Amino acid sequence: MITKRIIPCLDVKDGRVVKGTNFDGLQDVSSPVALAEFYTKNGADELVFYDITASSDGRKLFTDILCETARRVFIPLTVGGGINSLADFDRVLKCGADKVSVNSGAIANPDLVAEAAKRYGSQCVVLSADVKRVDGEFRIFAKGGRVDTGMEAISWIKRCVDNGAGEIVVNSINTDGVKQGFDLPMLKAVCHAVSVPVIASGGAGCAEDFVTLFQEIPTIDAGLAASIFHFGQVQIPNLKEILTQKNIPVRR
Repeated sequence: MITKRIIPCLDVKDGRVVKGTNFDGLQDVSSPVALAEFYTKNGADELVFYDITASSDGRKLFTDILCETARRVFIPLTVGGGINSLADFDRVLKCGADKVSVNSGAIANPDLVAEAAKRYGSQCVVLSADVKRVDGEFRIFAKGGRVDTGMEAISWIKRCVDNGAGEIVVNSINTDGVKQGFDLPMLKAVCHAVSVPVIASGGAGCAEDFVTLFQEIPTIDAGLAASIFHFGQVQIPNLKEILTQKNIPVRR
């Protein structure tokens, strides 16, 4: 079994970390700079920073707060939100990101993934897929989960991997913030379809949910969560100890 990564997610709106349920009902949490510094010192393997309203607002990602956050982070940092062009990739990378996450921008311009992979390498290009069940089908949503694209999710994800996406973050809108566990059927379908690293996002409510994720889907690479880490319901060092006890390899 591959070594599993534990990744906190900073959903940033107006310069503050927020969290909601099913991508709605956002509540203020903390400063992204303070949280990033905390997670860097407390066992996180990587960090994801999403400017969650950049795409829906039709603006570019805030760079001042990103630059300050990146200065405090000494683990890999993935950044997304309002990424619509190679210029956006370049700008975010120059702010200190290690990888760039693209969602709505790739939907609007399907060539963006291939162009970015060619210029920066596949390892730099992360596809963030916001997925929701609609009429029994896994459907891709855009604009921070607000717009149903009508596209079937698994075929879209596979297409982006074929074009050069080096990693996939699967955000389950159905389980986001619900804290009843990761969306295992959805994640199994994605892992079966692609060979690049897959990160599970949406639904973690306790340490046992990570145990179940990694035991049920041995090929999945990482588990991502937000509120359970932000509010101290799960401490990353304790989570890693539990995973180790369950013979699930983690980075220590």
